[in-house]
Amino acid sequence: MDAQANPLPEKEEVRIRPFWYSDYWIFPKLITIVTTLDKHGRINAGAYSHIMQHDVMHKNPRILLGFRNTSHTFNNIRETGEFVINCPKYDTLADMMETGRFYPDGANELDYTNYTMIPSRKVKPPSIAECPQIIECTVDKIYELDRTQGHVLGKMEAIVMDKGLAALPRAERLPAMNLPVGLGDEKRKYYFYTSTHDVVMHELGDPPDVEVEPVAGEAEEEAAEADAMEWDAQALEMLDGVPKALQKMVRGQVEGALLDRGEKAVTGALFKGLAREFGLSEELLDRYRTDADTAA
Repeated sequence: MDAQANPLPEKEEVRIRPFWYSDYWIFPKLITIVTTLDKHGRINAGAYSHIMQHDVMHKNPRILLGFRNTSHTFNNIRETGEFVINCPKYDTLADMMETGRFYPDGANELDYTNYTMIPSRKVKPPSIAECPQIIECTVDKIYELDRTQGHVLGKMEAIVMDKGLAALPRAERLPAMNLPVGLGDEKRKYYFYTSTHDVVMHELGDPPDVEVEPVAGEAEEEAAEADAMEWDAQALEMLDGVPKALQKMVRGQVEGALLDRGEKAVTGALFKGLAREFGLSEELLDRYRTDADTAA
């Protein structure tokens, strides 16, 4: 590459200060509307983007949300143990922003929008009909953090989607859903968004054959790890059926789980039990198989 034709950009350091995430840094985040009930049964809705997956490989995956610890939503979740994550369409941004206003405690923000409340399937707070994807949750754990923050770890009770969406390839589903992506705010007044309407797909191929120089002591460390627990022939055969890229991780998780339960060895029966518990199915493993796994 011609360095003169394509000069590297000059860098500058900026001061780390409160609200750095609004003033400088850009966090593209999915925007959601979380609906809850307070202890009196009154409906509340609030716009939130601090949300991420948790325990994705577990049979019963959970989801993590962050809140101001004084927010109506966080207090309602703490008191009732239930909430619904609704993902609005980009076309309804004005209604979504209405749920972000600081209404008084007890007010139902959805009354001031064009959204339609519908009964949820597994929890008491309502869902929003115009939202193409919804997660109904109960509380697994609540973390009271210092000063201003609180985190909620939610158990996913149901995923509900507009009919037909789940069957679409992702490259078609993303523009069909047209979800808003938050790009930050200024002074808690002006907000910036883009959408998932324009989608570019990239394919992740197998890496090239690369020779890596061994590190001193690495072979001994791997041998020590391999000797951590004894595996019977059936368990080793099952492990061999796991995609190569996942074998080390699966081995460590299996041994860790069994050691926590007081087991001294990994048997085929114990491995099967853990596979069922954590949802380690052939369907899941196929997602990680490469051409090399298939050839083997």
